[in-house]
Amino acid sequence: MTTPSPGASPILLAFSGGLDTSFCVPWLKETYGRDVVTVTVDTGGIDTAAAQTLESRARELGAVEHHLVPAKAEYFERVLKYLLMGNARRGQLYPFCVGAERVLQAQTIAAMAARLGASSVAHGCTAAGNDQVRFEVALRTLAPGLEILAPVRDRAFKRPEQLKFLEERRLPVPPYGAAYSVNRGLWGVTIGGKETLTSEGSIPDSAWVLSRDAFSSPRAPERHVVGFEGGVPCALDGVALSPVTLIEKLESLAAPFGIGRGIHLGDTVIGTKGRVAFEAPAAEVLLTAHRELEKLVLTGRQARIKELVAAPYGDLVHEGHHLDPVCRDIEALLESSQRRVTGEVRVLLRPGCLFVEGVTSPYSLLAASKGVYGEAAGEWTPADALGYSKMLALTGTFYTRAGQRAESGT
Repeated sequence: MTTPSPGASPILLAFSGGLDTSFCVPWLKETYGRDVVTVTVDTGGIDTAAAQTLESRARELGAVEHHLVPAKAEYFERVLKYLLMGNARRGQLYPFCVGAERVLQAQTIAAMAARLGASSVAHGCTAAGNDQVRFEVALRTLAPGLEILAPVRDRAFKRPEQLKFLEERRLPVPPYGAAYSVNRGLWGVTIGGKETLTSEGSIPDSAWVLSRDAFSSPRAPERHVVGFEGGVPCALDGVALSPVTLIEKLESLAAPFGIGRGIHLGDTVIGTKGRVAFEAPAAEVLLTAHRELEKLVLTGRQARIKELVAAPYGDLVHEGHHLDPVCRDIEALLESSQRRVTGEVRVLLRPGCLFVEGVTSPYSLLAASKGVYGEAAGEWTPADALGYSKMLALTGTFYTRAGQRAESGT
């Protein structure tokens, strides 16, 4: 064991409190003989008790300082707002509930390193995951002179080895130990375990964090109303709330119904296939409600063009390229598209099911028409409808006629 040198600059460690980062604190201290300062960037899922536990655990592990940086509001404004405006999901399922915050966390840690005069930053990512790429792309973009240490990846430590390292030193072990890797943020939770290493089955009910017992002890249905202004969630059941408070409230309401629970199978940043369980109750409600409100107020062309840029935007965020200037270009289009996305969405929560009962908006394109779909003409006459159908069929008519002539030789 190397004694820390009081003159050496500290190592800043991105600290989640999980097994990997818990292991990194004493290992870095012993290996490099330098003080370790832990930094937790709060992008959601950390209440007062959890914050106190994180600081206590960091200090017991050997950190000389621990910093908790509040960033939930900034995370929503800079990242989640645009993912919501784009109705973005990975693989048409996964709502980027964890991972989208990594670039913002890296930015915060780089700024903290500059403030504390630290020349080295560390993370607990493995060689097989996405977060190593997200953190390091952002850090190398923002502060190319920083030394980046990744002991779990670079020394290929396995989770049982890390657990043994901590237990031998009688240091605190995270509650899930080596069985499950749990990450939590404002947009949801991800859970990885032995079951997600293959494509065959689900994790046990006891491993779910937010929705445990949702189906073994089902709740009676509930109705709620979500309000949006300019594409941003602003009210719940008639009560004005900040986006962050609304998301946290929705999570507590929808999680006991098992809404937003799933297992995502898809392509990782490094090119392999990966699988992870997730719980995103608030994201599921808001993405579904927002999508239905957009259908009422956006033109068909607006919706189609927005879809073309929303998917690449989600990919860029997922892959750690949120700092690329093209993201600012896409965000500008998304902002413009949301000017009329204002209204209310009525939702019904039932075990395992989210149902949109109705949507209203002062900008309703449905209400703007004098016609009634399937019932009566409005700004047009029956003769107009007949002529429109004839004109719309011309391309197909000409194509069929040309083929018939070619086949007959006339």
